[in-house]
Amino acid sequence: MTTTADDLVTLVRGFNPKTNEALIRAAYAYGERMHEGQVRHSGEPYFTHPVAVAAILAAQQLDDATIITALLHDTIEDTDASYAEVQELFGKDVAELVDGVTKLTNLQLTSSKTKQAENFRKLFMAMSKDLRVILVKLSDRLHNMRTIKAMRPDKQVQKARETMDIFAPLAGRMGMQWMREELEDLAFRVLNPDARHSLMRRFITLQKETGDVIARITTDMRKELAEAGVEAEVFGRAKKPYSVWRKMEEKEQSFSRLSDIYGFRVITESEEDCYRALGAIHRRWRAVPGRFKDYISQPKTNGYRSIHATVSGRDGKRVEVQIRTRQMHDVAETGVAAHWSYRDGVRSQNPFAVDSVNWVSQLTEQFDGEDDHESFLEAVKLEMYTDKVFCFTPKGEVIKLPRGATPIDFAYAIHTRIGSACVGAKVDGLRVPLWTRIRNGQSVEIITAEGQTPQNTWLDIATTGKAKTAIRRSLREVDRVRFIKLGRELARSAFEHVGKQATDKVLATAARTLRLKGVDDVLERLGSAEMTGREVVSSVYPELGAKPGEEVDRKRAIIGLEAGQSFERATCCEPLPGERIVGITFRGKGVTLHAIDCNRLGDYEEQPERWIDLRWHEGSHPAVYGATIELTVANDRGVLGRICTLIGEAGANIADLNFVERKPDFFRLLVHAEFRDIAQLHSLMLTLEAEGDIAALSRYRDLSAPTDVKHSERQAP
Repeated sequence: MTTTADDLVTLVRGFNPKTNEALIRAAYAYGERMHEGQVRHSGEPYFTHPVAVAAILAAQQLDDATIITALLHDTIEDTDASYAEVQELFGKDVAELVDGVTKLTNLQLTSSKTKQAENFRKLFMAMSKDLRVILVKLSDRLHNMRTIKAMRPDKQVQKARETMDIFAPLAGRMGMQWMREELEDLAFRVLNPDARHSLMRRFITLQKETGDVIARITTDMRKELAEAGVEAEVFGRAKKPYSVWRKMEEKEQSFSRLSDIYGFRVITESEEDCYRALGAIHRRWRAVPGRFKDYISQPKTNGYRSIHATVSGRDGKRVEVQIRTRQMHDVAETGVAAHWSYRDGVRSQNPFAVDSVNWVSQLTEQFDGEDDHESFLEAVKLEMYTDKVFCFTPKGEVIKLPRGATPIDFAYAIHTRIGSACVGAKVDGLRVPLWTRIRNGQSVEIITAEGQTPQNTWLDIATTGKAKTAIRRSLREVDRVRFIKLGRELARSAFEHVGKQATDKVLATAARTLRLKGVDDVLERLGSAEMTGREVVSSVYPELGAKPGEEVDRKRAIIGLEAGQSFERATCCEPLPGERIVGITFRGKGVTLHAIDCNRLGDYEEQPERWIDLRWHEGSHPAVYGATIELTVANDRGVLGRICTLIGEAGANIADLNFVERKPDFFRLLVHAEFRDIAQLHSLMLTLEAEGDIAALSRYRDLSAPTDVKHSERQAP
């Protein structure tokens, strides 16, 4: 049955007698006219959807502008309506909200990581401007999920997955638990219908076996509270199928063994009555150890306050009880939206409602500095998905962290300087490893030391976006110093190879030519293997960057390929000109060249039709073919510089250096250099063997490398 304009106005007037009834009716008529002739997948008139979204928001007692936005939220995108026209008819506030919802609708939140990260940033930017935009979008998604059966099966799965991964957690993070539960259950119905049907059958069977447990326990609770002189309302319900399914998955328990599938809410008149009600319940039923949380004394960041206690009820069945006041209940039901709720025509003054601007600021500050797309998404989803734990500093200050947080997260939550200098921690007075998971109510003391810097392993220990961002930033600075130092050695070797010197003036010229900020940027990219020595030399001395003479064209380096057939050297064995080779064909990807003694060729023994007999073209090849040498060298001053010099003098160009293992007296490293042929590699290895500071060396073969073709070159006709 379609909600009429009269129905909607009556619904709004019920909580806001001062509503602008005429404007709501005008918006209803305008939206109906704009969407005239459009239909949904179900065949219903399209305008039934905006009206249903408006009704969902009216049930949350939101302001006129939000409800009018719901009626018009698809007009700019799907009809002839324009921003200017909406602003002229309904004001700038509504026009901006409608435009914000339109932009959110166009965001593809399930696309590639790069695009998804960019769109998540836009999502939170829209939220920071006006939280009502996301309230309309969530209600829009809720109604679409309620009517999802009319869509194609593949579209149902896509929308359900997006709802489960993004919109349901976001609703939960905003404190709108009822919406989160319904969104999850509607998505669960699409993504795993068999599991949901199975759970529903078990619920029915359980009810037949035990009778109406909810009614009996509710009656018992009301009686106990009345005898304790506590005025309260008591409500009971079975938990949503998806909530039960998630607990079964997390605890790896069957339905028959799962406890607390029933939940009860006790709504009292005052905060004092909450604790009196808790005492009455604990006197009547046995408390379950470790299943108590006091969110009244330690509220969640979205304003949620309640006491959670799990007790053993009738027949040993566990039930969860939530105890809160009426005002706390309003926030628990509507979350951050409570800030926008209206009563009797004015904004409700709920002392527990969180200011939306502050809330969004707190939400985004932890990952605002993330530049890396994968790191940004990790931080966003961590913040949306996790529950909180509350712990204390030695002075008794409360620190809120995600569940699973460690002392590293705690240290960075206090201050970045404390986190970076952390060398240890004490929990409840006892020294613990930094990877220890902090539990509710624990006291944490951070031990710091001057000169300490973040370690790479901390990234695996930390869980909060704030900690991970700070650690990565610090590690980047450390890496930058190391890369610049290494880059200077590589630059010196590369320029000496062509008879030039890598002075600061020369490197500054290279920076300008390469459009980099300065000398340090050139050296950093050289040291991190983002750029080769040959590229830097060529940027200053183009005539010296490539060797002149009669060289074999790289695109004609292989004999035995068909005209136009692409090829690439295998990364596992890195065959060089002069070595015996064989080709393995890949459908649609060309040919991969392997050295004849490569162990990976055993993978193709039963596929002889893919083998091609190939050989390198005779003649002088350019020094562009990479190979890797593994070295164990003394950890003494100047050793690395001498190695780089020897490699340069041998005519090879260092492309990358990677330290595999560091010891006080020796370190092991992989040197990836570019050679003309196998003879040049052998000559270099003989030279290095004579160096006294080199304890061992060998050619490195990476058997874990993929055998697929990554970058193809096409054989010339």
